[in-house]
Amino acid sequence: MTARAKFLFDTDFGGGAPKPMIPLAEHTAKLAQAEQAGYRNGYAAAEAKLAADAERSQAAALAAAATAFDRLRRDLSALERRLETEAIDVAVAVAQKLAPELIAREPLAELTALASECFRHLVGAPHLVVRVGDALYGPAREALAQIARDRGFEGRLVVLAEPGIALGDCRIEWADGGIVRDRAAADAAIAEVIARYLAARRSGATPQPALSDSTRRTKP
Repeated sequence: MTARAKFLFDTDFGGGAPKPMIPLAEHTAKLAQAEQAGYRNGYAAAEAKLAADAERSQAAALAAAATAFDRLRRDLSALERRLETEAIDVAVAVAQKLAPELIAREPLAELTALASECFRHLVGAPHLVVRVGDALYGPAREALAQIARDRGFEGRLVVLAEPGIALGDCRIEWADGGIVRDRAAADAAIAEVIARYLAARRSGATPQPALSDSTRRTKP
């Protein structure tokens, strides 16, 4: 009786060169290494995605903060201009109220201060003519004569009364020039300068107003 052949499971019956075989332990070790490499790669990819998401979120937050700060800056600038405008309006209103009261209380103060300065610079002038309002003629004549003596003015002093000159205003004339104190004209000039300044501030500009003095020099 013929003996049966055993199945040879390690033999490749498909033909061709035999395929290499590895031990089970080595296969298990390589599988574990592949799993660890996959885990590391996945973890690194997740970390990279989280970092990219965080960077995008940070950039968006910074952009939103910059927009908010810019809006706050514009709001504060507008508030500053509004408060400045209101402060100037209040200051002008107070000055317009106080100036007439101060002039009424001390009508000779500005006149004598201006005349005293003129006498100091015009000691050698042959004559000075001072024109004042009717209401101040008497007191002004006495005060100006005293100032001329105190300043050593030796020329001729002429004080004239004119009805068109407002209280506290005056005109001082000498041979080659003169000076005028006209509060109404000065108030109009100041109001014009303030109006231009406020208009520029409302538009966002920052001009520097140059307020003129209440006197102007003239040629006779």
